[in-house]
Amino acid sequence: MTIGAMTAAAALLPWHVKAESKVAVHGSVQADILFPQKDASIGADQDYDSPILFNTYAGVNLASKFVDAGLRVEFMRWPLPGYEDDFKGWGLPNAWVKGKFNNMELTLGTFYEQFGSGLILRTYEDRTLGIDNSILGGRVKFNNIKGMSITALGGVQRVYWDWKKQNQVYGADVEMYIQDWSQSLRDRGASLTFGASYVLKHEEEEKDIYLPPTNYRLHLPTLVNAFDVRASFGKGPWSVQAEYGWKGQDPSFDNNYTYRHGDAIMLSGSYSRKGLSATLQAKRSQNMSFRTQRKRDGLGAFINYMPAFTYQHTYSLPAIYPYATQYGPGEWAFNGSFGYTFPRKSALGGRYGTQLTVNLSYVSGLVHQGDPKNPVNGGIMGTDGYQSPFWKMGETNYWDFNLQIEKRISRPVTLQFMYMNQRYNKNAVEGHGGTLYNNILVGDVKWKINNKFNLRGELQYMFSHENDAEKAYQQDLINQNKREDHKDWAYGLVEFSWTPYLMISASDMWNCGGTGNHYYMFSITGTYRSNRLQLSYGRTREGFNCSGGMCRFVPAMKGFQINYSYNF
Repeated sequence: MTIGAMTAAAALLPWHVKAESKVAVHGSVQADILFPQKDASIGADQDYDSPILFNTYAGVNLASKFVDAGLRVEFMRWPLPGYEDDFKGWGLPNAWVKGKFNNMELTLGTFYEQFGSGLILRTYEDRTLGIDNSILGGRVKFNNIKGMSITALGGVQRVYWDWKKQNQVYGADVEMYIQDWSQSLRDRGASLTFGASYVLKHEEEEKDIYLPPTNYRLHLPTLVNAFDVRASFGKGPWSVQAEYGWKGQDPSFDNNYTYRHGDAIMLSGSYSRKGLSATLQAKRSQNMSFRTQRKRDGLGAFINYMPAFTYQHTYSLPAIYPYATQYGPGEWAFNGSFGYTFPRKSALGGRYGTQLTVNLSYVSGLVHQGDPKNPVNGGIMGTDGYQSPFWKMGETNYWDFNLQIEKRISRPVTLQFMYMNQRYNKNAVEGHGGTLYNNILVGDVKWKINNKFNLRGELQYMFSHENDAEKAYQQDLINQNKREDHKDWAYGLVEFSWTPYLMISASDMWNCGGTGNHYYMFSITGTYRSNRLQLSYGRTREGFNCSGGMCRFVPAMKGFQINYSYNF
């Protein structure tokens, strides 16, 4: 069924719903607009096709007892910086109709789906990152079956505005909830879940990929299979999860067109009760890049998703160097967190209590054997690729230890403090440079003036130094008459809010140890009912915007911005 047919079905849907059925209509409009200005001192010297750049989205959904439907329009004829190569264009990328009867759902059109943790299938939308890998086709779900749910799907994946109809994705997923069948588990307040998934990719063989320096053409598989099994157990404050994913031979740009299979294993355990929480996670993955287009790089055409297992920072300086999951080369990743609230009137809790949080993330590469000519990108083209002993770990890709304390010192005033120690391997994550060693201090004070007015301030400082490889890279940039923001940073912010109507803020991020650039930003945000409008002016630093291990490069920008959203 084509997008046009989906649109027609969605438009005619309300007339076919029974008169006695209630139909709920909801939707949203979003517009992100930039009036760019050139500023060579920060690298914002690009020429654009229009004096106004914007990303706009508008969607509407209809919901009733038996039938749901929706569509979304996007207009990015002159997109924001960083979206030009991918999302430039406009049209109707999403339209769908869903029928519901008893325990069955049938969806035709575009949809999003995730099997387990997403090791072999996750399609989703993240506008901030510029990700939308929805599937156009059909999906059937059987829910509310005692102790079981079943999903089957098939279609073609969206790759920005390129719908590759020859590249198809099919999949099936089963989850079993043993506690629904076991009275003994229910009596003990325990839950036990098992799941299994299968995904098949069909991609036409490329005719122009040759083994250098010969004229031998690589024979590429048109079908790639992937499997996933998982289990989880929970009882009281305890929870344990385990998952294993496997992918067949899938030569691609990400693994230098080698033929080794891919696999990933994840373990996670957590404990949580009032005032105390702890989580431990471990993951090993290799060659798990799974795309519908083997020539694609960047964020496009991913069928699966590999979580980063690193802490997601919200403060500005800790987020300068975020970690991106290494899909092709593979990695070992560990994450642990501990949270404790010292009770009120205790020695460390004081009058209002004190919250302590400790997080530790460590990611290393794998030890690649048998590929001395290409140790990073998967091995020699056309071979089985690298050998990687399971328990051996390579060089450190990323390290993050951070300690956070939140303390209310009086009824209106709350203080937050964070210390972070970071090690960031630029060569592993970005493909150039060396390793940065950062120590970051953050202070955050909130003053609740009354029930309506709040004042907040932040001060942050990053002490940074690099190894010899990074120093050589920075010197090479200088020799080319280029400069890159690095070394020490300072950041300050003041924010005033009138809940829930108005917020005014001013901030400055200063590269005090490197270029000396100031990245200032002034903004005012108003909210009224379902409307939100933000006006801002300032500079945006060149760098990476990351979420969950997926990262998009954002070029330097300067100008006046308007962000508007409306939900109904």
